[in-house]
Amino acid sequence: MAHVNLANRGSFGSKFGIIAAAAGSAIGLGNIWRFPYVTGESGGGAFLLIYLIFVLMIGIPVMLSEFIIGRTTQRNPFGAFKKLKPDKSWYLIGIMGILAAFAILAFYGAVGGWTLEYLYQSVAGGFHGKSSSEINDMFDVFQKSAWRPVVWQLIFMGFTMFIVAAGIEKGIEKYTKILMPMLLVIILAICVRSLTLPGSGQGLIFLFKPDFSKLADPDRIFGINYSIILSALGQAFFSLSIGMGTLITYGSYISKKDNLGNSAFVVSMADTLIAILAGVAIFPAVFAFGIQPSAGPALVFKTLPNIFLEMPGGGFFSILFFVLLGVAALTSSISVLEVVVAFLVEQFAMIRRKSTIIAGIAISILGILCALPGSNYDVRILGTDVFGVLEILATKFLLPLGGLAIVIFVGWFYGKGKTWREVSNRGHLRVWYLNIYMFLIKYIAPVAIISVFIYELIGLF
Repeated sequence: MAHVNLANRGSFGSKFGIIAAAAGSAIGLGNIWRFPYVTGESGGGAFLLIYLIFVLMIGIPVMLSEFIIGRTTQRNPFGAFKKLKPDKSWYLIGIMGILAAFAILAFYGAVGGWTLEYLYQSVAGGFHGKSSSEINDMFDVFQKSAWRPVVWQLIFMGFTMFIVAAGIEKGIEKYTKILMPMLLVIILAICVRSLTLPGSGQGLIFLFKPDFSKLADPDRIFGINYSIILSALGQAFFSLSIGMGTLITYGSYISKKDNLGNSAFVVSMADTLIAILAGVAIFPAVFAFGIQPSAGPALVFKTLPNIFLEMPGGGFFSILFFVLLGVAALTSSISVLEVVVAFLVEQFAMIRRKSTIIAGIAISILGILCALPGSNYDVRILGTDVFGVLEILATKFLLPLGGLAIVIFVGWFYGKGKTWREVSNRGHLRVWYLNIYMFLIKYIAPVAIISVFIYELIGLF
């Protein structure tokens, strides 16, 4: 493979740019769409408490591990492991991350298209005057359309490609510094409106008051419902975009003068804050209108439009909410595409614009099969459509295995001495947490990730 002059590769121009870009990578539909419905299904406050513990104990250490690998090597995931262990097969972790990014963006682009469709419907008044059952049917009708999901998916991918093609500082950093504050303002506005609804207090009680009886299961060992605990760990793990090489790639653009430990902590806290705010935005409204919080994946696309329809000023807040979803989806999609683009730029000496076009078109072609409903074509694998296959492959196999390999590599092969040099900026920063961090990634994180992996496999088969 050819190699470019890495001295000319891009980098983030400011600390806020680092935080905005990395937080944008982590903050996505997993926070605003998945977190509320998983919390609703898992009983509320007790799940949230366990989730927060796992973010601190597992999420931050694994994120820091990816930052360390990226900044040490200043390479894409494949090139990073090639540089660190040139005579070993660790580069397969990088390949796995790039494959995961490719697969994830193929189906994520389809979901991004859904958010644009619902934003369009909100602006055009498509929900106005419809009954509850008609709104519920809208999503199914849209998904079965022969062309609309594909058009929105391609538009979403076009936005993603435009930003990535502009580069690190003038593209990803520039736009995430605009989009992330916008996301925060919008979600706070929706929170305020939701909290002013009569009966909204029950939603806050559900979210923040732990009911540990939800964790009880007399049929399990020690009477504990382990599925909720492992679900919280899985949400913390996947919400932070760990295991697909995104954070290794972004870490490679971080200046040697910046504090990696602080960056990992702030990004993780920003991700967690947005997830909690999404809960504050959604659950008070859900309880105010007598909706079941355990509505599942349909909570955003079927349940919330009904709530907005009944809410005073609901049309305006419906537009705000789906703008929020679209922004969250976009900030994540650009980070995922950057993984593939950085690989092509660095390993094949391509210019950024060309590599973005090639990667974007290739992913979009696969994404078309994800956007189309399975009934429109005969491609089915293991009894499911392409969307389902890619989701299973990425989230249940590639991401947990990638995250596991990363913590094992840093904890057992990279070593404490090299880790200290990188996180301390060669002795210029005090790293009081080093021993705790090494213990977590050597022993706790691997066991936790393996537990989630086995749990997901059992659920799959």
